[in-house]
Amino acid sequence: MARAGQSGTRGDGIVLAVCCALSLFALVLPGNLREAAAASMRRSLVAPLVGLQKRAELSRSAFLAHDSAMVIQDSISLKAMSAETLKAENDRLRKLLGLGHALKWGFVPAEALHGGGRAAREDFTLTLSQGSNAGIRPFSPVVAPEGLVGMIQTVDPTMSLAIIWPHPDFRVSAMTADGAAFGIVQAHLGDDEQRFLLELRGVPFRTSLEKGVLVVSSGLGGTYPRGIPIGIVLGDLQTAEGWARTYLVRPMVLPPDIASVMVLRPERVAAGVQSVWSLPASVDSAARSVASAGDSLARRAALAEVEARRAARAADSAAAPAPAATDSARRAVERTPAQDSAAAAARAAAARRRAAARRDSLAAAARRDSAAAAPPPPPTDSIRPPR
Repeated sequence: MARAGQSGTRGDGIVLAVCCALSLFALVLPGNLREAAAASMRRSLVAPLVGLQKRAELSRSAFLAHDSAMVIQDSISLKAMSAETLKAENDRLRKLLGLGHALKWGFVPAEALHGGGRAAREDFTLTLSQGSNAGIRPFSPVVAPEGLVGMIQTVDPTMSLAIIWPHPDFRVSAMTADGAAFGIVQAHLGDDEQRFLLELRGVPFRTSLEKGVLVVSSGLGGTYPRGIPIGIVLGDLQTAEGWARTYLVRPMVLPPDIASVMVLRPERVAAGVQSVWSLPASVDSAARSVASAGDSLARRAALAEVEARRAARAADSAAAPAPAATDSARRAVERTPAQDSAAAAARAAAARRRAAARRDSLAAAARRDSAAAAPPPPPTDSIRPPR
């Protein structure tokens, strides 16, 4: 191996020496001969090297173009992602503005920061950007455009701390939207994904709730006003309680969606918020009214169609001949020869009967006339004359 390396090094040195000698020889050549020699070398020995250099430049240009295209694509993707984020944020801000327009007064808008500094329950607390200087008080309800978020727990002059519905201490007196059932809503202390659900407890056992029923705050207790949406019933939850039912509820507001909230001031809580959120009951009543209006219109259209059909039948009956005449004419046209002979025999028998009846009547009249014209019989005495 050492000898092969030495022979390779010796060969490289010889090639280098030859190249140097040729370059020196080319330098001392006259200009016309030097150009001719350079041209012949470019066409023969240097041509493959020139081709390699050209392909190398093309490859380098392609790599640079690919890198620039990837940079452009990444920037476009980043802008698209930011555009979707901005669109979602704009939609949520529009909903928040709509909630403020519906409330009209008695609320404090605030930005929410997740995690309040408590290590054990920091996932279930919010730090709000407004405090007592803005009118926020402890136990004030925190709401979002979708419904109830939580409650103010601690208030500072410029900030406040709130608990949200997954917090173990969260409680709210609730009822169904139609007022058929009442109970207490609290966090469902389950595992994994069920941890972010709610429980409606204390519902009377005789009351059964269907899946999809809306649960709202009942207003009992004075902390939460009546009519704030809380969640949707998912189904019955089996518990050890035999006197009441417990239902699993899907919340209206999810924790990752909480960014900007409204805090209701005490005077707004006292005034109530029943007309702020549109409940399914009103939607159902509106749907029923629309359906009844549609049914009445359909009935009117059906009656109009019946009247039109009656008018058309009356016009047809007035334009057509009488049914009896039409039937008699049709029977007359459709008679067979046997029927014609039978009809003729019946007519002849009727004529004979009429003639016999006429003769009988004439004979009876003649008998009456002859009886009237005959002389009366001579009178007879009761005493015989003497012989």
